Amino acid sequence: VQLQASGGGLVQAGGSLRLSCTASGRTFTIYKMGWFRQVPGKEREFVAAINWRHGRTYYADSVKGRYTISRDNAKNTAVLQIDDLKPEDTAVYYCALDVVDDYTDYKAESNYNYWGQGTLVTVSS
Repeated sequence: VQLQASGGGLVQAGGSLRLSCTASGRTFTIYKMGWFRQVPGKEREFVAAINWRHGRTYYADSVKGRYTISRDNAKNTAVLQIDDLKPEDTAVYYCALDVVDDYTDYKAESNYNYWGQGTLVTVSS
């Protein structure tokens, strides 16, 4: 299974970005997909996740209201829409995939089986 993340870039504060993550490879079932981000020198942190069967979404408190995660079942793609970008959103964003179950903690990295390569988001003030 491979995850391909895309959509990062340089944006001015107040702008928007749309990150995509597509899963491909051998036969698998998607139970949940999540996004995490990491700033150099800091630990990677949870941003958002989506239950693939029900579409229920989960967000870190710090991004609620500006981040929206959605899914395209037919394309095995999760999308993270980021609005009103702030300089503190600058980070490498990673998508993650769980092919085992959807009842474990969405915020825990250990509950995801596959990871994308990361896409850099830079927000200028």
